[in-house]
Amino acid sequence: MTDATLKPKSVDGTEEHGAEKSRPEKASTVEAAPPPDAIEPNPDLTPEEAEQARKRYLLRRFWISARRYWGSSGDRLAWPCSIGLLAMICMNVGFQYGINRWNRGIFDAIERHDAGTVYYLSAVFVPLVLGSVALVTAQVYVRMMIQRRWRSWLTAAVIARWLANGRYYQLNLIGGDHKNPEARISEDLRIATEAPVDFIAGVISAFLSASTFIVVLWTIGGALELPVAGMTITIPGFLVVTAVLYAVITSTVIAIIGRHFVQVSEVKNQVEAELRYTLTRVRENGESIALLGGEEEERNDLDKTFSNVLKQWALLARQHMRTTFVSHGSMLIAPVVPLLLCAPKFLAGGMTLGEVMQAASAFAIVQTAFGWLVDNYPRLADWNACARRIASLMTSLDGLERAEQSDALRRIKHGETQGNAILNLDDLSVSLDDGTAVVKETQVEIAPGERVLVAGESGSGKSTLVRAIAGLWPWGHGSVDFHADRRLFMLPQRPYIPSGTLRRAVAYPRAADSWTAAEVKAALAKVGLDYLNEKIEEDAPWDQILSGGEKQRLAFARLLLHHPDIIVLDEATSALDEKSQDRMMETLIEEMPTVTIISVAHRAELEAFHSRKITLERHKGGAKLVSDIDLGPRKARRNLIMRVLDNRR
Repeated sequence: MTDATLKPKSVDGTEEHGAEKSRPEKASTVEAAPPPDAIEPNPDLTPEEAEQARKRYLLRRFWISARRYWGSSGDRLAWPCSIGLLAMICMNVGFQYGINRWNRGIFDAIERHDAGTVYYLSAVFVPLVLGSVALVTAQVYVRMMIQRRWRSWLTAAVIARWLANGRYYQLNLIGGDHKNPEARISEDLRIATEAPVDFIAGVISAFLSASTFIVVLWTIGGALELPVAGMTITIPGFLVVTAVLYAVITSTVIAIIGRHFVQVSEVKNQVEAELRYTLTRVRENGESIALLGGEEEERNDLDKTFSNVLKQWALLARQHMRTTFVSHGSMLIAPVVPLLLCAPKFLAGGMTLGEVMQAASAFAIVQTAFGWLVDNYPRLADWNACARRIASLMTSLDGLERAEQSDALRRIKHGETQGNAILNLDDLSVSLDDGTAVVKETQVEIAPGERVLVAGESGSGKSTLVRAIAGLWPWGHGSVDFHADRRLFMLPQRPYIPSGTLRRAVAYPRAADSWTAAEVKAALAKVGLDYLNEKIEEDAPWDQILSGGEKQRLAFARLLLHHPDIIVLDEATSALDEKSQDRMMETLIEEMPTVTIISVAHRAELEAFHSRKITLERHKGGAKLVSDIDLGPRKARRNLIMRVLDNRR
């Protein structure tokens, strides 16, 4: 629990002890959202051009955040590891050249029947291989270290922004391409950080290898003289020319046949995420589905979703088949081409066997370097799709962040009250993110210890109003002001039960050991859950085990432990019968007689536990406050006594 000036962050609307306060600042050191005009649509563009511009922007948006890993706010090992990886790539090319020269020497010695040189070079081969293997192994380790630390750093930054100021909740309320954020953060972000390291390392290695062995090919191959119609045509560096032409042809073919790879991969990732989301919803809502007998409907929905997955996989398989046809064919043909080209010079005595084998080896290395795109185009396409998906989530977070920082946008302000009031709603209007009014111009002042009931018909905006008070609903204007140093706790209709032990569930959002076992058991006993006291250390799926009423009782036990100054109850007793509801409210008032309560409820009997009633009435253009009735301490006390007597009868 933290100051009331901080907004609730957990699903229950509670805060996590000051740690949350630093998260937005931490996120801002690693994120730099582009200005709003960078994403404004251009009316002069065609739909296809606009879509391409959006995709280019998303890739740029991803790099705006991702590249900061190598900045002052990034990882201290980022540059040392990157420089070390570059050095090992250069050293590995050196070993490749050494082995290439070894090929020439060994075959020349065999051609000359020079046994001494063959034995010597055989001994030299062992350290060459061991050195190359050790270097490549170390290179893999450093490369994966960069990938792991980069993913960890960027994941922490995105999660910090996602959790800050209730944005994880607000994303559900606004439009945009940010569905399934959990899949984007876990899977798409993994690929988006792993692939670039592989690509950059691969490009550098390919460039160095191509540069080195093109020189080898030019030196060994020399010029090729072809007699044509009584004339001699000389082709200088014929092996180099052939290698370049071969690579250009294969790369062009793969680019043409794989031009839809990126789009297919992007759609495939989206439908995969939707399938995971649908399966998760079935698991989380298993009880309701089972009680309603909705298995067939859920199966139809899953079949429909999975059929989309299979359809996209079929399209992706076709793309893979086409690219594999070219890449595998290229792999089989490449070693034969230099042998055929060098054969005339070898047979004429212009090249030794060692030079032919060295040229063949160098040609294969150059071809591999030039064919890097052929081999990695599918992964490049997959990276494009994943980077755009995580960038779409970043873009939606950018919009929420700009709304928090700009007074020009529709945003409810939060400050401190003046005078004796513990909570003040000053000209508060609540709207949707598109500006549609939900609640208009509410002016309410609540004194310490007041118990206020917010009533009104369904759809009048009661729950939206209390979420605005709790800081979860940001859109509108006016202000919500709390008394300084007051703590707020919100109980929603469906309490959140985290995974782990029952003790952790009661203590949430604080750590399970924040209270002793005796204190946790005492809180459970006060809300009628003492029969669970022996199970507080049991790790079980309590969200599935506990009934709706037990979950609401547990939320009240949680409330008694945290002992806040302001409580917001949003239909927090809806799953309880009337007597149980009365006992919960009686316990709450007895244990915390000075607490300020703001309740949203439909049950008229809850008036007995409140000293004031505010009624919202739905109107065109937004709900309005139509009455603010002081129930009076005497009337409230008399109603409470009568209710208790009735229950005892």
